[in-house]
Amino acid sequence: MGHLKFFLNSDEINLDFSLNGHVTRTRYFYKSMMLIDSHAHLEMPDFKKDLEAVIQRAKGSGVEYIFTVGTEKKDWKRALEIADSHPSVYAILGVHPHNAKEIDDQTYPMLKELCRNEKVKAYGEIGLDFFRNLSPRDIQLRRFREQIGLAKELGLPIVVHDREAHQETLEILKSEKAEECGGIIHCFSGDDEMAKVCMDMGFYISIPGSITFKNAERFREIVKRIPLESLLVETDAPFITPEPFRGKRNEPSYVRYTAQKVSEIKKVTFEKVAEITTENALRVYRLQFSP
Repeated sequence: MGHLKFFLNSDEINLDFSLNGHVTRTRYFYKSMMLIDSHAHLEMPDFKKDLEAVIQRAKGSGVEYIFTVGTEKKDWKRALEIADSHPSVYAILGVHPHNAKEIDDQTYPMLKELCRNEKVKAYGEIGLDFFRNLSPRDIQLRRFREQIGLAKELGLPIVVHDREAHQETLEILKSEKAEECGGIIHCFSGDDEMAKVCMDMGFYISIPGSITFKNAERFREIVKRIPLESLLVETDAPFITPEPFRGKRNEPSYVRYTAQKVSEIKKVTFEKVAEITTENALRVYRLQFSP
């Protein structure tokens, strides 16, 4: 016969089930602690074997919604399948700068059709990656402009990828009047000035798990100066795993470690970070929370 014990503290319920001396603890976080993982990649092969468990762990950790981002043709339908079959998951579709060279005459018509699904809440991730340069830079620049235009046509906010291309990213956002669709600067890596320009255009700044890294002091100083009302938190799972799990596969349940670090940096409660970043995500993705 097993035994069940119930523990309550300021932000969670712990249920301990013991059987033959072995204790299993399950943690449930209150709705007041609700978090949103604003950017993950559940459609990637990394989650093929245990997707359901990953989504359940996120739920048990207080992550109410996950936004899974299909970044190339082979991933779009899978991202939608996951979103359509899980009430807590929404999709974001677009062509990543790595794949910009693969865009052909069928790409945008296909995206237009897929993005009409009500579970698609943004267009992306799109932008520039001058670090890896997996697509020629001139093609990245052209396709970034085109996709901002497509997002406007679809009435969707954009999710922007910017790596080692800060100036060019800002120039395109300005010239294409990206404030008309708004959106998110995903995995922000810019400086104070870039953050200010993006916020002035109505964009949110999304913070990944790298904020927890020991060598990220400069990043933490920048985040300290960004108003909480302009911040989101994300995992970018399976990438950028936060401490204390760095080196392992990232997953949406770990977004709370990023939120916790933001609360430490800003010297506010975890509850406040959870509340405000959740409100921000609901706003940019045009969602209403329904428990």
